[in-house]
Amino acid sequence: MREEILKIIEKNSKISIKDLAAMLGSDEITIAEEIHNMENDGTICAYHTLIDWEKTSIEKVTALIEVRVTPQRGQGFDKMAERIYNYPEVKAVYLISGGYDLLVILEEKSLREISNFVSDKLSTLESILSTATHFILKKYKDHGTILTVKKDDEREIITP
Repeated sequence: MREEILKIIEKNSKISIKDLAAMLGSDEITIAEEIHNMENDGTICAYHTLIDWEKTSIEKVTALIEVRVTPQRGQGFDKMAERIYNYPEVKAVYLISGGYDLLVILEEKSLREISNFVSDKLSTLESILSTATHFILKKYKDHGTILTVKKDDEREIITP
């Protein structure tokens, strides 16, 4: 039942316990206890709201920064990832395969703020060999949710 609960609340964390119990053919107390247990054991880490910032007046720039590092003896990439994710500006850090080792995601108000973070904080850390910064220009789909609405063609059809 845990997996079914997780699949549903991953798509809609606002679903009520009552609706979740009905969907799974269970009672509300069992579902509430299972969710509580998953929150306590760290299976459910947090609840987030997905916001399409382009529909607001708030300016946000998202950057994906690939980082190549020298792994540290006995600690691999974990220690460097920890140093990076402890910066409050950092939204996410992933260990990745390919030409780079870590992927760092930042959200800031401007390109300059991201540039300053990379040059003043990230690039100055020892063990950082190189970085490559990519800026998100437009989000089409995020966390499984399509953000762009396809507009219907409003032109009048003309037939001969």
